[in-house]
Amino acid sequence: MDILSILKSANIMQQMHTLERNEYLCKAGQHATDIFYIESGTVKVFVMDEEEQIIRFGYKNDLVVPLDSFISGCPTDYYIQTIKKSGIRKISKPDFMSCLQSRKDYRQAWTGILENLVLQQLEREKDILTLSAAKRYERVLKRSPKLFQEVPHRYIANYLGMSPETLSRLKKS
Repeated sequence: MDILSILKSANIMQQMHTLERNEYLCKAGQHATDIFYIESGTVKVFVMDEEEQIIRFGYKNDLVVPLDSFISGCPTDYYIQTIKKSGIRKISKPDFMSCLQSRKDYRQAWTGILENLVLQQLEREKDILTLSAAKRYERVLKRSPKLFQEVPHRYIANYLGMSPETLSRLKKS
């Protein structure tokens, strides 16, 4: 059973809220333990250094969570912001944890999601540290073609650690 089926059958998702473009689901410094289900739209997850550094995107039917705060209960270091108008449902941590405790297969599904997330982050980290801009572009295009249909190029360039001009040149070649 996949996690979305579990959440729907457990009836723990709150009413859908429509957020306009550039609205925040959470900001750094907040105790952010809710899970967000993206019913429609696209979001970006980022940190602020001297400028925004995008680390992840979320699309229709994805779950997005400020995992640092969710796990530790401490304030998050992350921002989650809509890129375009989005329909979002929240799932509170207490409701979610109660749901997980009710069945072993629910816990296994959640563990699978976390393992997949760790593997994705490790792969991205390795790409950023070891690959050229061209190779990073090729790998993300192969891994996530949906990205180029859903996300403005300036955000993709940021995510890939390159300038928008470099991304534009790579797309043309």
